Amino acid sequence: MRVTLLTLAGLFLYSFASTVMAQTENTTPRSGNDDHLIWMEEVEGERALTWVRTQNERTLADLQSDPRYNAYENAAKTILTSKERIPYGRIRGGHVYNFWQDQENVRGLWRRASRESYSTEEPVWETLVDFDTLAEEEGKNWVFKGSSTFHDKKTDKYHTLVSLSDGGKDAVIKREFDTEQKQFVTEGFVTPEAKQNIEWIGPDTLLIGTDWGKGSLTESGYPRILKKWKRGTPLSEAETVIEVDQSDVAVSPFSIELEDGTILAHAEEADTFFTSTYWWLPENESDPVKYPIPSKSEIEGIYQGQLFVALKEDWAPEGQKTSFQSGDLVSFPLKQFIETRSLPEVELVFHPNQRQALDQVAITKGAVMLAISEDVIGKILRVERRENEWDYEPVALPGKGQPGITFSDDEEETVFLNYEDFLTPDSLLEYNSKTKELKTLKSLPPKFDAEGLIVKQHFTESKDGTKIPYFVIHREDIAFDESTPTLLYSYGGFQISLRPGYSGTIGKLWLENGGAYVLANIRGGGEYGPAWHQAGLKLNRQRIYDDFIAVGEAVIASGLTSPPHLGIMGGSNGGLLMGVMLNQRPDLWNAVVVQVPLLDMFRYHTLLAGASWVDEYGSPDVPEERAFLETISPYHNFREEKEYPAPFFVTSTKDDRVHPCHARKMAKLFEESDKPFFYYENIDGGHSAAANQTERAKRTALEYIYLTRRLMDDSSE
Repeated sequence: MRVTLLTLAGLFLYSFASTVMAQTENTTPRSGNDDHLIWMEEVEGERALTWVRTQNERTLADLQSDPRYNAYENAAKTILTSKERIPYGRIRGGHVYNFWQDQENVRGLWRRASRESYSTEEPVWETLVDFDTLAEEEGKNWVFKGSSTFHDKKTDKYHTLVSLSDGGKDAVIKREFDTEQKQFVTEGFVTPEAKQNIEWIGPDTLLIGTDWGKGSLTESGYPRILKKWKRGTPLSEAETVIEVDQSDVAVSPFSIELEDGTILAHAEEADTFFTSTYWWLPENESDPVKYPIPSKSEIEGIYQGQLFVALKEDWAPEGQKTSFQSGDLVSFPLKQFIETRSLPEVELVFHPNQRQALDQVAITKGAVMLAISEDVIGKILRVERRENEWDYEPVALPGKGQPGITFSDDEEETVFLNYEDFLTPDSLLEYNSKTKELKTLKSLPPKFDAEGLIVKQHFTESKDGTKIPYFVIHREDIAFDESTPTLLYSYGGFQISLRPGYSGTIGKLWLENGGAYVLANIRGGGEYGPAWHQAGLKLNRQRIYDDFIAVGEAVIASGLTSPPHLGIMGGSNGGLLMGVMLNQRPDLWNAVVVQVPLLDMFRYHTLLAGASWVDEYGSPDVPEERAFLETISPYHNFREEKEYPAPFFVTSTKDDRVHPCHARKMAKLFEESDKPFFYYENIDGGHSAAANQTERAKRTALEYIYLTRRLMDDSSE
């Protein structure tokens, strides 16, 4: 049995273009059309881009003139485009499929190797699509955004859709591709460019949510109408199967395949970013059937007829004796629900303790694989149902770092795992869910010299007494004399967990040069399950910022560093964190890298995908929530008379998820106040601010030259 599903966590990967507001002039940042910098919201407006180019030229001339810059960029490019990388892939039909980028293949190759060849040190790869060649032929800056495949077991044929983005935007086109003929299918499925969700429900049928025209998108800019599209018919003739309200976030299709080959069409109605209603869409019936599960839960897959549901809130199923807690994994027999259309008896599959969190659920041919964490250290469990009891068995791992499940499928006994930690490069592990055999398939050589480096985990108390974990990596022989250049990184939102991970660029450009690195596991993330995330929602968000400040203060109190040598970095929601830290504690840091940030918290919900995030931040249209946002909004808390460390704003013109105007407007306030700042806006690149590895190397080099100057050099001015 199989389930494929685009969960709400994935919605942070999509957005839609916003309406450009009229320009007015004023002298202070406001929240409506009287905002004197609102002209910067016109993404490709001549006035805005002229300012962007001027700032780019100024920043590039300064940072790239540093005698160390070329070495930094070359080192970053060598690491990011190195062929000494693990070609992670997915197994389909006896092949392993992989997407690969290097110096010769900047946009990348989509390729495959046989299972046998993939297991060797030098696999023989067969190119399916060369995206550099395709981009040149079609005059587009194509960025590969993945593929989705349907296996028709009757014919043993695979049907595939390839997603292509022009310049790295979240908006894509999808084209049908024949993996046997290694070419796009003539007169196959092709979609117009849009933020879209598509699911195969047969070899000739798709469920598709896209921009159908006026009124077809939610207020968040996502599809609100799903239609059934049959091969050989124009998209305009697709049949509507479910429609949700404009006030919802989105509707997304997914499917569940039963043991007998029956495919059940489904839809996830995202009522808010964190709450959903799940619908079964019966064939030849007009009315969808609602799953009677909590709104804060996620369908994870199906195994031995049991539908798995991960809970994000406590649940006492009506009419049943057993109740469950937020963070639990539960299941019930799907066939019984389909037949009776009422909730069968629910049973507990896994209950994490207070130190644990459930990270991943993966279904294989022989068992269920769970990735969990305990005090931010990862573990893998093999779970099997025997005589109506769940049997758990840990998988032996190379160390106490971060394992992840990179591939599993209910048609395959093979599971691909990866393992890494701060000082150990990635390894690809192959696990057989039937025989329980684990072997290292591939491993990487070091990208930096880790000799003499140590990793320690610490805990510090936040303002409300909550213990916050953080990791510190530094040279074992350093003197704790407050002089170590230190970079502190965090995120703190959307239940995204930060784990011990290997970074060649951090190691080469920072740790090798004598810097220390700190990773803070603040609330808002998912390191301790849903409650850790929910503790920092909306009006409680100051807790997240208090956590980050507490970690910064603890690192300073340890004697490792001091404010002149402490820098911070964060992107997207972490960019908001950086903006808040600029305002709330500018005295604690001497460098702040603000990557693709949210900064105008009065207008964020009107820009691109912002309306979908009000469940996380609160709504400026709700008086109580607006009052709180007024206390944290970086753009509105900027003060000309305040002393700030010179920040570095990094964003992208093509970011159609978080609007580049956030960085533009905040940087403009620094300019108007004659305060020093750095600004770099990549014209391409989407939300990563880099469309390819070469651009990513450039951005990384700029950031670390800035950090080196501010924190390592004798003079930061």
